[in-house]
Parts: sequence; structure tokens; C-alpha cells
Amino acid sequence: MELNPDAWSIAAQLDRERAQDNLRGPLHGLPVLIKGNIGTRDQMQTNGKASLTEWSMFRSDNSSHGWNAVFGQTFGAYHLRQCPGGSSGGSAVASDLGLAWATIGTETSGSIVIPSERNNIVGIKPTIGLTSRYLVVPISEHQDTVGPMARTVEDAAKLLQVIAGVDPHDSYTFDSPFQDRIPDYPAACRLSGLQGKRIGIARNVIDGSSDEVSHVMKAFEDAVSVMADAGATIVENTSFTAFGEWKKRKYNPVTRVDFMSNLPRYLSQLERNPQNIHSVEDLRAFTRTFPSEEYPARNTSNWDTGIEQGILNTSAAFQAMYRANLHMGGPGGIVGALERHSLDAVALPSTIAADIPGMVGTPVISVPLGAASAATPVQHERFFTDVVETAPGIPFGISFLGAKWSEETLIEIAYGFEQKTRVRSTLARQVEPRVDLADVMAGRR
Repeated sequence: MELNPDAWSIAAQLDRERAQDNLRGPLHGLPVLIKGNIGTRDQMQTNGKASLTEWSMFRSDNSSHGWNAVFGQTFGAYHLRQCPGGSSGGSAVASDLGLAWATIGTETSGSIVIPSERNNIVGIKPTIGLTSRYLVVPISEHQDTVGPMARTVEDAAKLLQVIAGVDPHDSYTFDSPFQDRIPDYPAACRLSGLQGKRIGIARNVIDGSSDEVSHVMKAFEDAVSVMADAGATIVENTSFTAFGEWKKRKYNPVTRVDFMSNLPRYLSQLERNPQNIHSVEDLRAFTRTFPSEEYPARNTSNWDTGIEQGILNTSAAFQAMYRANLHMGGPGGIVGALERHSLDAVALPSTIAADIPGMVGTPVISVPLGAASAATPVQHERFFTDVVETAPGIPFGISFLGAKWSEETLIEIAYGFEQKTRVRSTLARQVEPRVDLADVMAGRR
């Protein structure tokens, strides 16, 4: 994690303003860490701040979650050398440990939801267009989104409230139905949030992912009972009908083509570009020759595929790829399940909740559900065996998936579930922070 060297003076100024009843907004003075792929006009690096998986997990197919060449490997706090999930792993760990009131992450396909579940926090992956992506290093304009990560649903809702809105720098925000007024997301945190809701269970997704969720299912089934007891109507077998088709894919072609188009545009807008990187080809050449990047132990396969395809997202070939995604995520995915069964949400283990909504830009909220039992075998990441993927005590979550712009309803459901279960406070960390921001900044004053 990189700290802003101006943090102390900024905090002091905000304290003076608060003492004079001059508040800038509802979160005045609360420290919020942002993910390292979000540009800021200050002394910090764009790839600094809260550590992330390098290039938002979009460089290698043989790297480890939570690693980048600037800070090395980030670990979660619930097992020694725990994989924190990616790519917003640093944001998740910092939020869990209380290194800030809350954090901001980004997601293309799982990068908020997965780290949130693995670090026992709440993560909201918003509808694409609800929050601006301006100054975020892009992966895919059709899938990237920015969202809050916090220790409670209410805190995440409060942060979402202030980052949602229209931005002339991001045309996707013009599609939001909330052009004049953002819903009151904190007000959606009601104890009765589950009452009367229709919540579907996509059993074919669970059954098709049994290896990934077997250690979660006892807690998940208990959660379904909790929701029913709280007044929700549980609708079984709300299948994602194209899930089998999606499972056959080796990768998502849309994100690779988007990256080839979006990254050069981002690079062209930089005020400084000391390595003269202007294209994905330039980026690959630099990465393969700069020692800290650990190539070829960590390859560039995702970029290789995009370069080999040789097309941009303005081509007819791309449009066919994008239509396929819209089908698998839409009528054949989350949208179809919601509409066919008149659902307010679909519930899934967080581990398998992100990919289908990612293709169509619909929202997901992950809430703590439990942790792997003492009988869970320790499993390491495939290519970097010093990182623990699964082990006793590592948290997992439950996710609620909804239609576009349904964050208010999803927050109601998530808050109602969180208050009925209160799992977060029951899980034990093996690592605790021993310093405070004041300790770190004291030597810089």
C-alpha cells in the first residue's frame, strides 16, 4: 500500500473545517483508500495506493492473485500467506483490517466480489454507468465498474451514495436513470429488507461449479433457510440457461478486444509517459524485459491473445463477440432468470457469482457468509505455491445478483441478511495490524 505523503496535512485541514461546521459532504474527513489503478492528481503513483493484482488480473494466466511488480504479494489475514483474491485484494485487506473507514475497488469480472468474500467484508459491484470510470486504467469499457468495499452493508451503501452519479468524462453514466437524483442507498438498510422479496437459486450454476463451492454449500443452504424465515420467497432452479455454453469457453474475447482499444486511448491522455508506452504491444515489450515483472514466470498470455486477434472493438467481428456475451449474460443468464421468475435477486456463493453479471453490466453485492472449516484441506495456488488458495479459516461470502440499476433493492436484501446472520464478527484473523496511520505519518510531518 502506498500512502499519500500529504495525508496528514489533508486530514488536519478537514478537521479544521469540521470544527467550523463547514462539511464538504456526509463522509467529510473519513479516510478512504482507493485501488492503485485509479489515477489521482497528487504525489502518488497510479499503480500505487491500495495494492492490486497487476493489470487487474489481466496480464497472465500463470500469476498469483494479489501480486504486482511494485509491492510484491499481498496476503489476507485469515490464514498465513492467504491469497487475498483479486484484483482489488489490497482494497479488501485494508478494509478488513480497518486501515481505512472503507475502500474503493474496481471490477471487470470478480475483482470486487471475490476479494470481498475472501477478506470477510461487503463489496458492491455496481451497474456499469452508475459510477464513473474516469481515470481508471481500463480493461474493458463494456465490463469495468467502480464500487465500494467496506466492513458493513451500511458503510458500503454510504460510500456508494457519494461515488454514484453522472460524469461527462464517462459517457456510460449518461445511461443511468438517475440523472437528477441518486437513490438514498443508506436508507435502504432496513431490518425488514428480506420481507416479501423473491430470491432465486440458480442451481445449475451451483451444480456446474461443485468443485469450487463444495466447502461453502452447508453455510449457503443455511443462508437460504435464514432468508425464508425472514419472509423471503425462495424460488428454486432459476437456471442460467446458457451457463453450459459459457462454461465451454476458454476466455472472454470481449475483454481482450476492449483492452486493445481502450488502453491506447488511456495512454494517449497521460500527462507523463516516461517509458513511452503507447500500445499493448509496447506494454508487452516493456513487461517482458523489465526484471521486476518476473517474465516469463508470470507470462503475458491475455495480452498475447488480444494482439493475435488483431481487431478493435469498432469492428464487425467484435460486435458478434459482444452479442454472444449479451445473450449468455442476458436472456441466457442473470437477466433471463430474473425476468422468467419475477425475481428481486438471485443468490449464489460469491465464488461463482461474478462472471455472468460481468458480461451484461448488472450489479452484485457480496456479504460475509462463513469460513472454511477445520477439515478443509490446504490448497495452494497452482503456479506460486507459497500462496494459499483454500484452507481452514479463509472466509467466503454469499452474493445477491440483480437487474441493472437495482442496487437499492440489493442493499435491502444484503442488509437484512447481514443483520440476521452477523457473520463478520464471528471469524478470527491470524494477523492483526500493529500500526496506525498516525504512527506512519508522524515521521513525515
